Amino acid sequence: MSLRILITNDDGVDAPGIAVMQAIAAQLSDDVWVVAPDGNQSGAAHRFTFGRELRLEERRPRTYAVHGGSPADCVVAGMTHLCTDKLPGLVLSGVNNGQNLGDIINCSGTAAGAREGTLQGALGIALSQAVDYERGRDVVWDNARRFGAELVRGILAEAQGRETYFNVNFPHCPPEQVSGIRVVPSQRFSRSPMRYYQSDNPGNFFIAIPETPTPLDHARDFHILHHENAITVTPLSLQQSDMGTVGRLDGRLLLNGRG
Repeated sequence: MSLRILITNDDGVDAPGIAVMQAIAAQLSDDVWVVAPDGNQSGAAHRFTFGRELRLEERRPRTYAVHGGSPADCVVAGMTHLCTDKLPGLVLSGVNNGQNLGDIINCSGTAAGAREGTLQGALGIALSQAVDYERGRDVVWDNARRFGAELVRGILAEAQGRETYFNVNFPHCPPEQVSGIRVVPSQRFSRSPMRYYQSDNPGNFFIAIPETPTPLDHARDFHILHHENAITVTPLSLQQSDMGTVGRLDGRLLLNGRG
């Protein structure tokens, strides 16, 4: 029986990266579904749209746009409504226009799509194609196209259980310069890179990322992707509890002498 794959993203159902992802998925299965936002949802993180109706639009067979919805909304619609006859075993999120690295994954709608896929019982993988922000060059999808299917196959073969999802970034370089695949932790920044920027319109402002906080750890995703031209794969856990602190503090925080 063919693996059912659900695709989402945060750039929108008409973004070029989703066509790249469909081409990747087509090398893995003939049972591929797309449920993605109708427009850009970058930075939406794992937001759910509560208290407001969403609309599902069929664009073509097995391809749907969710009007006003986030990537997490889209995965829920796919997993609990559209694909109930046979649940997807793999949720692919992306391919994102731009890298998702370090602490930025906390606000990434791309990462959230993969996370929600894993929470729903599938294996979730977020894929992003790095771009050169400093020079303002357009995204080049060559590495995602060239290596995407092989990489996803490898993760499928090695993944154990459904407590882990994966964040993948393809470097910005010609395919022949890709140095390999590195499984690395994400970069913890010294501080959040998010900053306030005043708009030219009085009273308005932007949230932006002007620069990468330093120092960077040479063994983590940010440095490896940009300076070693490697594809980075970061396994991420659904269990967010700090178990070390749980063990250290359990029984030590007391209320009127009671634990």
